[in-house]
Amino acid sequence: MLYLFYLLAAVSILSAVTVVAARSPITSVIALIVCFLSIAGHYILLNAQFLAMVHVIVYTGAILILMLFVIMLLNMNQLVEQRKPLLVRIAAVATGGLFFLVLLAATHQGLSVAPAHFDAGIGLVHTIGTVLFRDYLVPFEVSSVLFLAAMAGAMVLAKKDGTEHVNLPPSSEPGQNA
Repeated sequence: MLYLFYLLAAVSILSAVTVVAARSPITSVIALIVCFLSIAGHYILLNAQFLAMVHVIVYTGAILILMLFVIMLLNMNQLVEQRKPLLVRIAAVATGGLFFLVLLAATHQGLSVAPAHFDAGIGLVHTIGTVLFRDYLVPFEVSSVLFLAAMAGAMVLAKKDGTEHVNLPPSSEPGQNA
């Protein structure tokens, strides 16, 4: 299990570096998909199957595919970004280094605290479904009715009203002499 964690961590780090270092935006998006899939593997190792499924469906399945389509529609074949001034690059490296130090401090602080109670079934789909439909049934149903009303409203707003607008040629517009 520990070897799988290290393998997924290596894939995550390598694909994240590829996202930043790649010259092609398509390559960056593909590497980001690999990074997100490896993070979903980490969620599975942490026994959070529901979170892994949601992560794959929402991030990998929807957002990144949308990003890929936008990049393809923009047709960014040539490098369009200008080089940043030296001061901006130094500030970016300094900010990234400070962020890394904050992450190290937070990790060190988090590792020194022992968990109070461990529940092995906390991230399982069965457990989440039981809690959702037992304890939070009324808010779940209210939100589903709200989403249904929002979809009906969107369809009403997008529906054609049946009247056709006739575009007259410029010479036959009222008030102009032919």
